[in-house]
Amino acid sequence: MTEKDKQTEEKIFESATEVFIEKGMDGARMQDIADHAGINKSLLHYYYRTKDHLFNAVFEMIAGQMFKKFAPVFDEKLSLEEKIKFFFREHITFMQKNPGLPAFLLNEINRNPARIKKLIRQIDVNKLWLTLEAQHKDELKKYNITKQTIPQLMSTMAAISVFPFAARGILEGIFEKMDINFNDYIEERKVFAADFVIKAIKNDSSS
Repeated sequence: MTEKDKQTEEKIFESATEVFIEKGMDGARMQDIADHAGINKSLLHYYYRTKDHLFNAVFEMIAGQMFKKFAPVFDEKLSLEEKIKFFFREHITFMQKNPGLPAFLLNEINRNPARIKKLIRQIDVNKLWLTLEAQHKDELKKYNITKQTIPQLMSTMAAISVFPFAARGILEGIFEKMDINFNDYIEERKVFAADFVIKAIKNDSSS
């Protein structure tokens, strides 16, 4: 592949990502993507034969970026509490930079659940738990976190992070009446959400 081909493919991919996030799989047209990239549709089909093929590539890239926000779990230098704080700070910041992603992902997951199942199967869940157990055995025992309860903790953290962006239209309307700026709320949430989860697991351990 020549440098020009590489640049053209990257331009198409970037344009497709923006169009798919804005319009979804069903609403986007190859012509929309070609126009956004500043190329003709024939050239677009040369690089990506079908819309479905292009969408799959875009969706897997976006979902992969989302899952990478859990990567700090493998950093042995961070305590369990530090990892929770790191996750919320980085994940919410990622959502701030990509505000259309939550609605896009939820819509597409519901439209084609097999796609997300395929992505999840690529994650070695056992390795994830074994890593946590090796690095935080005492903390996990202290907080009553087990292999059976870790999915609850992880999905709860993800939901707490994503929900404000998925429900932004509703929340902004409510906050406006309370004289609360949505962006200020999001900045505060990076700390509040982490503290909330940490307090919850500490309270659970004392019960």
